[in-house]
Amino acid sequence: MQSSSRDNFIKTINHQQPDKVVVDFGSTAVTGIHVLIVEKLRAYYGLEKKPVKVVEPYQMLGEIDRELVEAMDIDVIGLFSARNMFGVPNEGWTLHKTLWGQDVLLPATFNYTYNDNGDILMYPEGDTSVPPSAMMPKSGYFFDALDRQKPIDESKLTVEDNLEEFGPITEKELAYWKDQVDSVDDNSKAVVASLGGTALGDIALVPAINLKKPKGIRGVEEWYISTLIREDFVKELYDRQTDIAIENLKLLHNVIGCKIDVVFTCGTDFGTQNSTFCSPETYDRIWLPYYRKVNDWIHQNTNWKTFKHSCGAVEPLLSHFIESGFDIINPVQINASGMDPKKLKKEYGDKLVFWGGGVDTQGVFAFGTPAQVKEQVKSECDILNKNGGFVFNTVHNIQANVPFENVVAMLDALKEL
Repeated sequence: MQSSSRDNFIKTINHQQPDKVVVDFGSTAVTGIHVLIVEKLRAYYGLEKKPVKVVEPYQMLGEIDRELVEAMDIDVIGLFSARNMFGVPNEGWTLHKTLWGQDVLLPATFNYTYNDNGDILMYPEGDTSVPPSAMMPKSGYFFDALDRQKPIDESKLTVEDNLEEFGPITEKELAYWKDQVDSVDDNSKAVVASLGGTALGDIALVPAINLKKPKGIRGVEEWYISTLIREDFVKELYDRQTDIAIENLKLLHNVIGCKIDVVFTCGTDFGTQNSTFCSPETYDRIWLPYYRKVNDWIHQNTNWKTFKHSCGAVEPLLSHFIESGFDIINPVQINASGMDPKKLKKEYGDKLVFWGGGVDTQGVFAFGTPAQVKEQVKSECDILNKNGGFVFNTVHNIQANVPFENVVAMLDALKEL
């Protein structure tokens, strides 16, 4: 008897050999598919032609609905918060045409304008009376945060300014999450929930594109400088943020219980193509104690596995991620320095689940032939799926301009496996 998707997933995350490679597309904001490719996938599988919902508009990720999950033989489904990255409620879906001519569905209060160049300007909470927080270039396929950093007065800088978006969870939010987990109507798929509040210094979140008038340290450059010159400030911020997070997780666990398998804990990047952003010693001082505090609570009180995203050449930090209490690392950026999958599997494969890394999105997937894509997919799966501990996904999200024949080649390779 063939195991269910969730049975295979449970084997995989417990480092046991699954009956087949576990596959994820769309369960998180870092394992998704651009809305343009989602539309092409629906046509490829002969599904109903309809506008695709943009479930994560910052990166323009499309909804992988249940019929597409089944068509693509996906094993994992994702649950997301009630509001998107811009603070706009995901409700009242309305039809919009993108800059590349695609009809998509966006939330009712997703209000935007165009500048003189034809670029799209997006606003926090869809409020066009305040300055825009992000822009999509006329020739682009996703948004970039705009720098709204105000001059910093060191004498008036407070941790509270950077805690503005973190606070006690409301009864309405708890009811929303209860409805979300209850909507998973069977036990056949694994479930990942992006509960929020536990990302420490995630550079995608620092600019606070959801806040109308963000205070504190909000510029990308200023934030990186702060980890060097304002270390005590950053550590106090993380300490207080994780205290808030744990109190919220307690309340969430009361309504979610064991109905999810994985919690997306943090998306903070620690690597470039060639190196880490910081030394292991700096990581141990500034991040490890606070990650550990959250992960320890989760492991001591729930059945959830913890998911850490970090792009780049992070091999020198993997043992430190393990010490921080993370169960899962995403992605395996196989084209970055030191990220050889054979070495990673040998040294860390019994302690970390590798989620992603099945095909190189910056190389073969974008610029290779379908035959090369199939070869790489099978090779990576052979290496990383041995004795479990591997969930197939690409290296980060599938972008709009990847050749669709390469997407099909990847799916064909998975089918053949």
